[in-house]
Amino acid sequence: MPQAKLRPEQLPFVSLNAAFYPDRPAGERVPPTSKLAPVIAAPKVDARESDPLTVAIVGSGPAAMYAADELLTQSGVRVNVFERLPTPYGLVRAGVAPDHQNTKRVTRLFDEVSRSPGFTFYLNVEVGSDVSHSELLAHHHAVVYAVGAPNDRRLDVDGMGLPGTGTATEMVAWINGHPEYTDLPVTLEHERVVLVGNGNVALDVARILTTDPDALARTDIADHALAALRQSKVNEVVIAARRGPAQSAFTLPELIGLTSTCDVVLDATDQALVQADLATAEDPLIRNKLEVLSKLGDASVPATRPQIRLAYRLTPARILGTALVSGIDFTVTGSDRICHLDAGLVLTSIGYRGKAIRDLPFDDVAAVIPNDGGRVIDPQTAQPVPGSYVAGWIKRGPNGFIGTNKSCAAETVQSVVDDYNAGLLTAPRTRPHALAKLVRSRRPDVVNAAGWRAIDEAEIKRGGGRRPRDKFTSVADMLAVAAAAPTPPFTQRMLAGFCH
Repeated sequence: MPQAKLRPEQLPFVSLNAAFYPDRPAGERVPPTSKLAPVIAAPKVDARESDPLTVAIVGSGPAAMYAADELLTQSGVRVNVFERLPTPYGLVRAGVAPDHQNTKRVTRLFDEVSRSPGFTFYLNVEVGSDVSHSELLAHHHAVVYAVGAPNDRRLDVDGMGLPGTGTATEMVAWINGHPEYTDLPVTLEHERVVLVGNGNVALDVARILTTDPDALARTDIADHALAALRQSKVNEVVIAARRGPAQSAFTLPELIGLTSTCDVVLDATDQALVQADLATAEDPLIRNKLEVLSKLGDASVPATRPQIRLAYRLTPARILGTALVSGIDFTVTGSDRICHLDAGLVLTSIGYRGKAIRDLPFDDVAAVIPNDGGRVIDPQTAQPVPGSYVAGWIKRGPNGFIGTNKSCAAETVQSVVDDYNAGLLTAPRTRPHALAKLVRSRRPDVVNAAGWRAIDEAEIKRGGGRRPRDKFTSVADMLAVAAAAPTPPFTQRMLAGFCH
């Protein structure tokens, strides 16, 4: 966006942005890139006509779709993507805040990938339950797990688990209409919500809780969440962090976006901490964060609308309440002083953990699948597990942005292709149509690409042009729409063959 189009409250960040990026020598240009072009040169598949490279990808989020894109840059490769929900794209659909529509537009690129020759969706199919790892290997040269880090790290203090406690991740899923979180008991009856942890997800939740519902009504927020926010009595969200301002976990763009759309304040103690850190900070990125924080408003000034308060050096001690949360006690980090906050909702946002996958090794400390360049490694032998690969958060841990998954997936695909070219991967033991027959025998309501497009089109139509889409939040509703989608002629002929 050009500087001339910035709002007055955004102008202070022009100099911060300029300071963050170093000067480029005169005449030097940034090389053009394509959004779907690989980060590195696509690996060359030494195609074998009688044994084309066939890969299963488990998961359908960014890492999965970028891996599929990398593989399908060459003809003859076949990719089958498995997802346990009837809808694809993982956290882009269910984890990105609804007012971040620009971020969600990456799904348009994923839609292009899904229309590529050789690509097949198996949605509403759970690997490990409906089909096993060994069965996938029987039908593919390789299986790539791109399943993210689905579990929240839990806060181990008294009171966690009381009604009125939860995680920011669950809250985002509820806001986004994830079908497994539509019945999450969210109470917004108290004037204060406390978030423990100050990463980007915490900032997203705080922003949604303090944004005018009329503005959110123009997004793809779930109807039940919008209705609850219209009745909300919340007028302050406190984001509490154990460490100081210089160690803030949120990113600079997220902070700038928050401060340009919401009232964000600090109390006098935290303002002093910011100034102290600013006086000694040397890292340019940290200094830029602190510069933004130093310009925040004063929490002691009476608020005219719901606001967000950033609080530092607070370590959770206990959550208070009996039948329902009534507040939270912190110790001031490094002391024995207690800071008490009344609250009706306490959410934690202190990180994620990967989940073990049946039949594969798991590093319980790092919460990832042990791997080398995406190749799954058996810790007992230090050797690769044949045909098994990982990409995304289950490979490297919960870090980076959506785009980070592109280079991560490219590395994994390079490993797959190198192993295929070297003859290290066992060829599928069945004909291509046998996989579809197996899946349908286990999961008759499997959703294919046509079914997903029917759901997608129906949601957009339900949005009525007033919002990007009005999501289905019930799996049954999704499956009903998908079942009504016309079956492609080739699939009709293939299914007819199963009956003879």
